[in-house]
Amino acid sequence: MQVSKSAANAGFSANPELFIAETGDWIAENWLRIAIAVGIAAAIVLVLLTAQKLAQRLCREGEALVGWRTIAGRLAARTKFWFLVILAAKIVDNYAAAPLWLDRTITFLFTVGMTVQAAIWARELVLGVVEHRAGDAQHGNGALTSAMSIIRALVTFLIFAIALVLILGNLGVNVAGLVAGLGIGGIAIGLAAQGIFSDLFAGVSILFDRPFKVGDNISWGDASGTVEQIGMRTTRVRLFTGELLIVSNKNLLDKEIRNVTVRRHIRLSFMLGVTYETKPETLARIPAMLTEMGEAQGATVARAGFEAFGASSLDFSFIIDVPGADWGVAHPTRDRLLVAIMERFAAEGISLAYPTQTSYTAAPDGTLIMPYAELPADLLRVPAAAGTSGG
Repeated sequence: MQVSKSAANAGFSANPELFIAETGDWIAENWLRIAIAVGIAAAIVLVLLTAQKLAQRLCREGEALVGWRTIAGRLAARTKFWFLVILAAKIVDNYAAAPLWLDRTITFLFTVGMTVQAAIWARELVLGVVEHRAGDAQHGNGALTSAMSIIRALVTFLIFAIALVLILGNLGVNVAGLVAGLGIGGIAIGLAAQGIFSDLFAGVSILFDRPFKVGDNISWGDASGTVEQIGMRTTRVRLFTGELLIVSNKNLLDKEIRNVTVRRHIRLSFMLGVTYETKPETLARIPAMLTEMGEAQGATVARAGFEAFGASSLDFSFIIDVPGADWGVAHPTRDRLLVAIMERFAAEGISLAYPTQTSYTAAPDGTLIMPYAELPADLLRVPAAAGTSGG
């Protein structure tokens, strides 16, 4: 006689001896199907284990930069063996014509196992994405190493709290009160640690947006320096004046940050003033002279031309762009260029102007008064050559 699922369930709940007997009858009548199902389940587990090992070999964790291959390898490595067994049992459950109690047991274990395994996958995926977004090894070692423990704890708590609520909901437990309690507790913790979390989220923002990394030269406000360490709450910057400045991430991101390291060129500006006595044809040749000297130093000339009539000079604007971000290259270029300008102007007879001022004295009626007394006319005549006298 074939044992029905309802009868098996009734025997399990009412009479253990009847349950054992009916289970034995089910095994005796369906032993071939059960054996085939066990074999198929074992084969499925073996195939899944092989795929897991292959994924781990293809996606080894040895690269400085965490890529998607590494993340896939981590997901495969974190797949639990018990989940593979439950998955295989769920696949072959219907084929073996399992009684109702066994079918419900497998379904319950699969639901719980799938939820826990999904939480583990989600945790590894989120952490992998954070490491991937952290950038190269230098940036990761500077910021992510110190931050990963806090991020891991927060992500683990959040994901497994959601998984617990889902499991209890599937078991028929009223989770409304639990969710409300978690929400109130989260709000209380957030208000109590508002400053800490603001700096924490600012640190995570630095990891994801990457406005700068360890070793970059940055400037913000009136401060400039080199980034030495990026933490979850603070960033350490070695100022160009030698001091170590420790600034909170929130205060740092509240200001405009200039990343000097990633600049494409360094701009040098000069204002050259020549005397008003310079001839017009010479003035017309000065822009070409400046352009020639700037290009000879390997710079890009952005502006070389007559700028304005100054108070005591004719002003020429000279702006060049030195490729790269190294001031060790830009400073010597500027020095050589200034010396070349002095040499070229001297050869061309061009005089650089300096501030001059002429004062005139006037009478009350506006008539100009000479700064010296007028000499008599006879004193202005050149005296004749004196003769020699004999004696």
